[in-house]
Amino acid sequence: MNVEQRRVFIAGGGPVGLLCALLLGRQGLSVRLFDVNDSPQADPRAATTHPATLDLLANDGLAAEMARVGLVAPIFQFWDRPSGEKIAEFDHAVLKNDTRHPFVVQCEQFKTSKLILDRLRKLPNVEVLFSHEVIDVAQTDGSISVDVRGPRGVKTHSGAYLIGADGGRSVVRKQSDIAFDGFTWPERFIVLTTPFDFEASRGLCYRNYFADPDEWCNCFKVSADGPPGLWRTVYPADPDLSDTELMNDAAVQARMQKIFPASLSYEIVHRNLYVTHQRVAATFRKGRVLLAGDSAHVNNPIGGMGLNGGIQDAANLVEKLAPVLLDGAPDALLDLYSLQRRTVATEYVQEQSIANKKRLEARDPETRRRNLDELREMAADPARARQFLLRTSMIASQRRVAAMTLAEA
Repeated sequence: MNVEQRRVFIAGGGPVGLLCALLLGRQGLSVRLFDVNDSPQADPRAATTHPATLDLLANDGLAAEMARVGLVAPIFQFWDRPSGEKIAEFDHAVLKNDTRHPFVVQCEQFKTSKLILDRLRKLPNVEVLFSHEVIDVAQTDGSISVDVRGPRGVKTHSGAYLIGADGGRSVVRKQSDIAFDGFTWPERFIVLTTPFDFEASRGLCYRNYFADPDEWCNCFKVSADGPPGLWRTVYPADPDLSDTELMNDAAVQARMQKIFPASLSYEIVHRNLYVTHQRVAATFRKGRVLLAGDSAHVNNPIGGMGLNGGIQDAANLVEKLAPVLLDGAPDALLDLYSLQRRTVATEYVQEQSIANKKRLEARDPETRRRNLDELREMAADPARARQFLLRTSMIASQRRVAAMTLAEA
């Protein structure tokens, strides 16, 4: 089999696509990655990296470097915003026998991408082509071709497989006619980032969830460019208000002061407003096209499960694709990839992220009381806390995957 017959194309140069390239490239396979942007994107979203994901990234010190440039967060807290009461605190230390990383690392995804890209540059068999957009996909039984628009026009590339890691609006998924089932939340999410120190002033840890029947909030810390770091706050937006009404300075300050009253105005260094979806692709494999990351599944960010799911997709996919290309393993392994990762996306990521949102936004007083009591009771019981953390840290979903066999595909 010549190089072209083993070459893998990747659409998308975010952390999922880059990790696919790195894991394939390490095994000597020819990889060509296309990204529409002219350079890696400094996307401020997606920072939480869970224990199950850190375990996958431990090789060659990648997880350790992420911890070095990010923040280690062993605990997270739930608060009742109206009363100001801390309801529950969960410590990943109870997972010390379940993972090599009994903590979360808050490492912004652009930092993760940079660390992976630094490693990719040492692999001569991997090409990373920025300012290149995949615009069309065609496949036969024996090969795949992609039309790519680059600085010198459109060129057709031929190879063995194409991985679509090109985001929620994936061209690869659309060109392959794969349905993206699910729904869009009516409210958008607002992210406001400030250097205000919530740990020193309010005793918050690095990851906090505030339940509120009127306006829930997430508040978590990232290291940014180094000490003292930044705090990101996330809120739901009234769907009836315009961008200007939501994002002008007065509205931003009013929102911050409502949740976190302070004597001075907040310095806001970043603000963003975005639509949030809950969708899963009908299949993660269609012939020689394979989907991973946001091209395969998207969800609300409460609990930080989206990018983690994508990184886990990448590791699982390469685990199946490499032996198909290198050892002549049956390509039914790729159906197993689709089954395993789609099951996780639907049974774990979608269910957990939706449940996280409903827990924070519950309006009915009895439902709110029941939710908060359940959190208190779980946090107070080490056995129940461990079971809760196995799910939120995505270890349970990895174990579910490991138990699924080719016979089920």
